[in-house]
Amino acid sequence: MTTPRQLKLGALLHGVGGSTSMWRHPDAKPDASVNFELYKEWVHKAEEGKLDLIFIADGLFINEKSIPHFLNRFEPLTILSALAAVSSRIGLVGTLSTSYSEPFTVARQFGSLDVISGGRAGWNVVTSPLEGSALNYSKQEHPDHGKRYRIAAEYLEVARGLWDSWEDDAFVRNKETGVFFDPGKMHTLDHKGEFFSVKGPLNIARSKQGQPVIFQAGSSEVGKDYASSVADAIFTGHDSLESAQAFYKDVKTRVASFGRNPEEVLIFPGIAPILGATPEEAERKYQEVAGLVTIENALNYLGRFFEHHDFSQYPLDEPFPDVGDLGRNSFQSGTDKIKKDAKEQGLTLRQVALQSATPRSSFIGTPEQVADQLQAWFEGGAADGFMLAAAVPDGLEDFVDQVVPILQERGLFRTEYESDTLRGNLGLPVPENRYSKASEPAGQHL
Repeated sequence: MTTPRQLKLGALLHGVGGSTSMWRHPDAKPDASVNFELYKEWVHKAEEGKLDLIFIADGLFINEKSIPHFLNRFEPLTILSALAAVSSRIGLVGTLSTSYSEPFTVARQFGSLDVISGGRAGWNVVTSPLEGSALNYSKQEHPDHGKRYRIAAEYLEVARGLWDSWEDDAFVRNKETGVFFDPGKMHTLDHKGEFFSVKGPLNIARSKQGQPVIFQAGSSEVGKDYASSVADAIFTGHDSLESAQAFYKDVKTRVASFGRNPEEVLIFPGIAPILGATPEEAERKYQEVAGLVTIENALNYLGRFFEHHDFSQYPLDEPFPDVGDLGRNSFQSGTDKIKKDAKEQGLTLRQVALQSATPRSSFIGTPEQVADQLQAWFEGGAADGFMLAAAVPDGLEDFVDQVVPILQERGLFRTEYESDTLRGNLGLPVPENRYSKASEPAGQHL
């Protein structure tokens, strides 16, 4: 018998939120982005709901116009390692840039998190869209969009090679014979490529899930190709069922074109559900948060996507200005969509800024209505799972308490974890160590 397909769920833990003003809400904790006790509560709640993973996003450049969460927040690997100690089943996924780090160090960091957590680590591979990041890393210029993805491809190749430095039974640890490891099962990478030269081996062995799960969020053409060729899971964003279905079909086709099994690459649209006992109550919750955003903050928020462009210089109630190629070397797919929508819908700058800063969730209504939408997307070829962000204070708690039980009753979501590893719960195979030689006697090199 085949197990019925069930959806996967992740929770984006985003401190005081992804907006400019949610920290001002009466129910919000204004220090949430650096409140470890609160993060512990969130991860316990997510694990109570049997969610697959928590997700920590990141960025490397801020200025005085950045949103509050970006100004003062935990570094992902640090907070995830701490959360590994207070959780037991939930996956721990963090963002780390391939443009401003070294593969040996990062392979070691994620390898350590994977061992600390017993095989629950995941890496969201990003290429750093913000040009200002170069200024924090002694670089003269930010690599262009295409080059960033070439760097990322080689970078991940190196990391995966390093994670295979030790075969799974390499460490003998025989006190009687004095043999600590089998030298024949330690492997040196000796990588020399366009961007990196890395000898290896890595000084930590694989966890029981083999390697950390790779997430990626590219939505440009080159980004989708990269994600389709290397990722285990893809984080994306869509404001309609139709666009999500088109992306899902496109990416699954690309996955197959790279000789990979489309069922082993999971697609997670990001959503920000808002729940109420009635549709009117859910709408009121949205308006409460939206009403806290000033037009000045909205313009600053919009500017970040366009290389921190100053939009305050333009008339607010005239058509969205022509900003040329601004944003093409940063958030390419996102800025392309903003410009396209503004042109097609005849939006003013004020409308674009407010829509960007306070997007109205497509998943808003009663718990049953939101569950219906999730089911429609999941069964309609638009998603394998969803990444949940809190659009209002207590958004995660409301979802776990009110929507998860409905999904469980419908057989769409687990009632108990299937595994104690992230790969196990996501239904992803453990990657075989490239160097394993089953025919070789274990003691040959001793």
